[in-house]
Amino acid sequence: MDLNQLPSIIEALILSSPEPLPARRILQVLADVTPVQVTRAVEALNVRYEQSGTSFRIREIAGGFQYYILPDYAGYVDELFTRRRKMRLTRAALESVAIVAYRQPVTKAEIEHIRGVASDAVLQNLLEKNMVTIVGRARTVGKPLQYGTTDEFLKFFGLANLEALPKMEEIEAMLAASQSRGQTELELKDELAETALNLKLNVADGSFDPSSREDMDYSGPDSVPAAGTTESDQALHIWTNPQHEAFRPDADNNMDPSVPTGDWDKGPGKE
Repeated sequence: MDLNQLPSIIEALILSSPEPLPARRILQVLADVTPVQVTRAVEALNVRYEQSGTSFRIREIAGGFQYYILPDYAGYVDELFTRRRKMRLTRAALESVAIVAYRQPVTKAEIEHIRGVASDAVLQNLLEKNMVTIVGRARTVGKPLQYGTTDEFLKFFGLANLEALPKMEEIEAMLAASQSRGQTELELKDELAETALNLKLNVADGSFDPSSREDMDYSGPDSVPAAGTTESDQALHIWTNPQHEAFRPDADNNMDPSVPTGDWDKGPGKE
């Protein structure tokens, strides 16, 4: 066999296989080829595809080689076939299959101990969907069945093998980063709330500085100071009644004795 034709031969074999094609199956067809030569041929094909700008590549998934569409073009394929999942996993199923993936081989009792609830129905559902399978029996009292993941699990989550699963340290780091972002946002909101509270107190105790709100838009009658008045004479308007009473912050704010005449002024249309 001419080794120059090896990439094209492997290309034909992978294209004709409906499932990921393991290297051992290729070696059964090509007796004079080594696993290293198969890997190099696949790499050469991917280089050729990249140089020619094709929309697909070969990847190793579920222990075999398979063609896949690049993400930039996947949307068009979805439109053509109306994207569908063969199956959907509930939250309970995701929890259970994650435990099996990281702890396998694992018994039903161990899964239920971690989840805190019965998992008979969930496990049966995963078995029917071929996401998990029975891999043996535990060497404990009663010899309970042990469960492990399948190639269907790897294909469903797009994993080449179990070593491609995210490490627990990576998951913990992502969770910590997410919690840190949430805490930062909360602190910023608290700081903003405190600023708003100080502003309200500034008005209430009579120490309001008009310049602190010069960028804020006030709408309402007579919001523009009358001509000839100074900044200290400008009144802080209180829209509490139809008469539009105006209160000067520097006026006597004690109600007992009553406010001296002249410190409370009427708005437009003074009586």
